[in-house]
Amino acid sequence: MAVFSSDKILLGSSALSFNLPDSISGKTLSLDTLKSDKATVIMFICNHCPYVKHVLIEMVKLSNEYIKKGVAFIAISSNDIEKYPEDSPQNMKNLALEIKMPFVYLFDESQDVARSYDAVCTPDFYVYDGRLKLVYHGQMDDSRPGNPNPNNGKDLRNALDCILNKKPVPENQKPSMGCSIKWK
Repeated sequence: MAVFSSDKILLGSSALSFNLPDSISGKTLSLDTLKSDKATVIMFICNHCPYVKHVLIEMVKLSNEYIKKGVAFIAISSNDIEKYPEDSPQNMKNLALEIKMPFVYLFDESQDVARSYDAVCTPDFYVYDGRLKLVYHGQMDDSRPGNPNPNNGKDLRNALDCILNKKPVPENQKPSMGCSIKWK
């Protein structure tokens, strides 16, 4: 399995609007209705990727903790479901309900949102401040399938803690690593 790293994206760039169907509720939701005035985390994930599976429980734990602090979390799957049926909206919904995702899990069928965000891999984390300016784009932590590093979300937690404490987020950020987005 090939490992891909997220591309470096200009910090300070604005989050781009989208309207996507939520696999859980079936409703079409927008960034404008989901964002937080404190911080918004956009996560490109999917069901089948072993890198996502590796961090998924910590991702749920971390989001449950930070949602209570006013942070919004948005998960998006952009994979080609014809080639990867495990990533279909119904399977997205099944996974979300099974692990009790506290965030929406949106389906980007056209893959336009992933392209507009320059998303490359799953998982891929983007953290925006209250003005929807990018302050963090990188890994959740140093943990990967098969390595001994703790799966604790330390890099993502640090970025969120900096925002919530009105401190600058360090600009030295490690890219996410995982499976490539499965383009049509």
